[in-house]
Amino acid sequence: MNGETPDHREATLFATPDFVRLWAAGGLANALRWLEVLAAALFTLDATGSAFAVAAVSAARSLPLLLMGGLAGVLADALNRKQIVVGGMLLTAASSAGVVLLAAAGMLQPWHLFVSSVVSGLVYGTEMPARRRMVGESVAPSLAARAVAVDSLTNSVSRVIGPLLGGAAYQWLGLPGAFLGSVLISLFAAWVATRVRHRQTTRALAFGHVLPDLAEALKLVRATPALMALLGVTVAQNLFGFAYASIVAPLGREVFGVSAVMVGVLAAAEPGGATLGGLLLAVKGQPRGQPVWLMMAGAGLFCGLMALIPFAPWYWACCALLLGGGFGIALYSNVQTTIALAEAPPAMRSRVMGLITVAIGTWPAGQMLAGWMARQVGALWAVGLVGVCGVLWIAGVAVLYARRRRG
Repeated sequence: MNGETPDHREATLFATPDFVRLWAAGGLANALRWLEVLAAALFTLDATGSAFAVAAVSAARSLPLLLMGGLAGVLADALNRKQIVVGGMLLTAASSAGVVLLAAAGMLQPWHLFVSSVVSGLVYGTEMPARRRMVGESVAPSLAARAVAVDSLTNSVSRVIGPLLGGAAYQWLGLPGAFLGSVLISLFAAWVATRVRHRQTTRALAFGHVLPDLAEALKLVRATPALMALLGVTVAQNLFGFAYASIVAPLGREVFGVSAVMVGVLAAAEPGGATLGGLLLAVKGQPRGQPVWLMMAGAGLFCGLMALIPFAPWYWACCALLLGGGFGIALYSNVQTTIALAEAPPAMRSRVMGLITVAIGTWPAGQMLAGWMARQVGALWAVGLVGVCGVLWIAGVAVLYARRRRG
């Protein structure tokens, strides 16, 4: 017992009620997040016809990660993490309800979706240091790695379900119907999270200590090659790898000429591969090798296959390449949280995960870059170019990591 988690008397993962509740609430919240991303992108594309405007609305959802990720880690040590999780889900429901009301009144504009996306991003900024930390600590230490793996796999499943539901809901129910579903399920997820038994020893919150606390976490990262590599690859994956998501709608609609439902299928291809890869890892186990190198291999595979998409410019070929890249994402995601938990002492974990959130927060810059590239060279070549950039960045991180380990 570390004084922060409930008693671990259960022998198996799904016999642990608190894990099940956190797992279910997180899966629902993540599926809704991706439903809203695609529905908002399709609405913005229909309203403006601009790939750059679509990228801006999508980027707004991840912009808060860069601005408040480190602060979220400090707050998660000072405030009750369960209350952060429940409050975030309620805030998401309120924001989505605002979108529904504006759409029903015929007043909805893309900038309203931008604001709603920022609110959702503020909630998402608490995911790593609050809910995901609770997942790893809700079970016995011997089950922590498996709990994280199952949660990562569920995140991949939610990224399949979310876009599929988003495309179908937008085509058949319109934006109000898509966001109304988000309201109802967010409220249900919040209720599930309220049932989590969570004990936590909090630290006194003093905003004057925020920067010193973050500086202490950065000092740990600089002294730990594995954590430096973790942050470097996380930046690459979000600045370049996941940046393609912001131009899926123009890629499907303008390049391939498919319906909203088929845009949802395209958006679900990469997380579909990640889900299959996660299942393979669950059955076969993690490949032998140092976790940091496995993380780099997974991220590099995804970016490498993205770089090939312009040379196979057909809808199903693009789906196949993204599906294959998803297997790399499964490996990357499987070891990301595990490395952080293994390399950071318990007192520093929320702050280190906050720094990971900051690295994830480079995503909006990548989305805007992808949107700008799409305006310059078209969505198809923009996907390929961000893939090339991701491969080069990861190669640089690998070289630096190898030198640090030798040193």
